[in-house]
Amino acid sequence: MIDKKTVFEILSPRDHQRRRLMKESAEFYGVSELTLYRKLQKYITIKSVRRSDFGKPRALSQKEMEFYCELIAAIKIRTSNKKNRHLSTSEAIHLLENYGINTSDGFVKPPKSVLKPTTINRYLKYWGYDYKSLKKKSPSVRFQAQYSNECWQFDLSSSDLKTVQFSPKWLLKRKGNPILMLYSVVDDRSGAAYQEYRCVYGEDTESALRFLFNAMSAKKDKNVPFQGIPDMIYMDKGPISKSQVFHNVMKCLNINVKLHQKGNSRAKGKVERPFRTVKEMHETLYHFHEPSSESEANAWLSNYINKRYNNMNHRIENHSRIEDWIKNKPPSGIREMCDWERYSTFAREPETRTVDSDAKISINNLRYDVDTCLAGKKVTIWLGIFDKELFVENDGERFGPYLPSGCPIPLHKYRSFKKNDNQVRTERIEKLSKDISLPKTALERNEDIIEYDFDEEMDECYIRPFNDPDPFQEISFPNIIAAKQAIADYIGMPLAKLGSEQFERINQILSKTLIRSQVLEEISNYFNAIEEGNKQKNVC
Repeated sequence: MIDKKTVFEILSPRDHQRRRLMKESAEFYGVSELTLYRKLQKYITIKSVRRSDFGKPRALSQKEMEFYCELIAAIKIRTSNKKNRHLSTSEAIHLLENYGINTSDGFVKPPKSVLKPTTINRYLKYWGYDYKSLKKKSPSVRFQAQYSNECWQFDLSSSDLKTVQFSPKWLLKRKGNPILMLYSVVDDRSGAAYQEYRCVYGEDTESALRFLFNAMSAKKDKNVPFQGIPDMIYMDKGPISKSQVFHNVMKCLNINVKLHQKGNSRAKGKVERPFRTVKEMHETLYHFHEPSSESEANAWLSNYINKRYNNMNHRIENHSRIEDWIKNKPPSGIREMCDWERYSTFAREPETRTVDSDAKISINNLRYDVDTCLAGKKVTIWLGIFDKELFVENDGERFGPYLPSGCPIPLHKYRSFKKNDNQVRTERIEKLSKDISLPKTALERNEDIIEYDFDEEMDECYIRPFNDPDPFQEISFPNIIAAKQAIADYIGMPLAKLGSEQFERINQILSKTLIRSQVLEEISNYFNAIEEGNKQKNVC
């Protein structure tokens, strides 16, 4: 009898005798053919038949072939555009063979008919030099701050409500109805959020700076502890991040701005997720009661964020988001935010202008009278976006602040309220949706919630006083010379005409402090005392 294994080795892979032998073997063992095939798969393995020099080039050495593959891959990367269109392998070989290419190691020009497109493509893929492998996105890194206010993620998204019934007073009729935008910052460590609605015509810097001021300032409600200046803000590469005014304000507040890297889709999930939660759990209720104005929408949103969202469980810890924000306060304390008047002085935008011959500058229909020494000169102006004060810089010297010289300010423009569209009632479900109602208390969030006692925790979380950078030297004089010039302007005469006693008194005052308010106050008191003494002598 012939051995079955020997017969299988003799027969070709597609010989019909193989099927007959499998059938006889299955009947002999009392099993089905499928069972026999399945059992044989554990012992019969397919072996690939390859050459002994597989993966090694034969026309060139491996070092030379890898060098040319690197050059061709570099040509593809250099010639690629935003739509990932690049030079083909055959064209890259054509350029190398006919024209050559200059590298840091010298001029390279391979001999003709040595590099083949199919061979190059195979080795590009085999060694990982192909365009797809080189352009593969790096893996996302999930990071988390160690302390509260160490990192805030900032973003904005258009609201599903789109518009409100009562438009703001500053509405520009030529631009139409503004978009209701949802601004949000989220603490990276705790996930606690602060959000506001703002009617805007786009991603403008002014609205972003107003929102960030409200987010960093202490809240009127004592039960909302979220406040302070963060160490870093993580945001998109949008119009706001490209604004020089925005970066100037962040620099004055000592905030490090980090921009989101393109292609890292998971890096902003902590700020994107609250948008979806608000739109699904809060804005869907606007189908029952729609806010009539921006202020009313913000009041309802604040109730939801502070009483509902921030009291939800932390993504990892066994407590709420706001509790995590308090328990992980930084060791150095929370940096206190300055007042609005001081904050507005940081928001100044530089612009190059030429001063008129009459020492005036016209900006946005406002006229400013500047120093006569600046007439006809090309200067850099710093105009605030929140106030009307103007600083002028020329040859490293700064002048100002200057106020408008009485030009008219444009009035607000108004228009009639936009009417709601009538909905067509065709089906029973649509009619039912208009008949049902929801109590307004659902939006006011007055239900019984867990109250947290934040007083004890906040007592431990001491507030560090605001460190004023004073970029325009409005608070203190930069040096003694500048202080003496200001004193001369204040008393209306050169200091050289003063007596030795008076000049010595001014030096004593300036040796103690250079703070503008204190210096001018002591100078005023000193010279007023001298004037009163002279009056009494004349009376006698």
